[in-house]
Amino acid sequence: MKVIVCKDYDEMSKEAAQIFIKQIQEKHDSVLGLATGSSPIGMYKELIKANKEGSIDFKDVITFNLDEYVGLNKDHPASYYYFMNENLFDHINIDKKNTHIPHAEGTDLEKAAKEYEESLSHYEIDLQVLGVGKNGHIGFNEPGDDLSSVTYVQELSESTRVANSRFFDDIDDVPKFAITMGVGSIFKAKKIVLIASGTQKSFAIDYLLNSKKISSKVPVSLLNLHPDVTVIIDEKLASLVIK
Repeated sequence: MKVIVCKDYDEMSKEAAQIFIKQIQEKHDSVLGLATGSSPIGMYKELIKANKEGSIDFKDVITFNLDEYVGLNKDHPASYYYFMNENLFDHINIDKKNTHIPHAEGTDLEKAAKEYEESLSHYEIDLQVLGVGKNGHIGFNEPGDDLSSVTYVQELSESTRVANSRFFDDIDDVPKFAITMGVGSIFKAKKIVLIASGTQKSFAIDYLLNSKKISSKVPVSLLNLHPDVTVIIDEKLASLVIK
């Protein structure tokens, strides 16, 4: 596992973007695993800039997102479909037919999860970006006794809903379920980049880097089992977890 310490979020975003830029330059039809939330926004801005400057071309790139809230339509400002268009897809020359986000509307959510996993099975993700929750979740794989290996419907923990309530008008508006790639789905990626900034992520990153244990109760710890992981953190977080 490679750990990169950056001065601040802007520097982190540029560092992460360079990894993705190199990937696309080396393989024009790269399959990218994408994430939402605050962590990758800066990186997406850098990728938009690189695309507009002609450094990278998204014409043949294929993307798969980690997850989507259950019950939000695509036009809802807090849906991940909306987020990805707003923060990346609408600003680059990607063919939106090549972008994949779980369909989490309707009543047969289990079928939707299976269909998304089926779509994933036809590709091999070259590079996956991850954020991490305060409680150590990756994607929406919440701490528990068991973790799913494939895409599934996950009930969100109260701590995750509280943390994500900043994107909603009220905590009651935050969905209680999401469709998410399972840990096994994530681990099929050839390379993983984890972005974490701020002291609020100290528990998760400290456990990842310093604990000698792999635990389903701290899902991010499973990254220690993957052969190619790069962790990018800022100096404030590093001061608490680098020992």
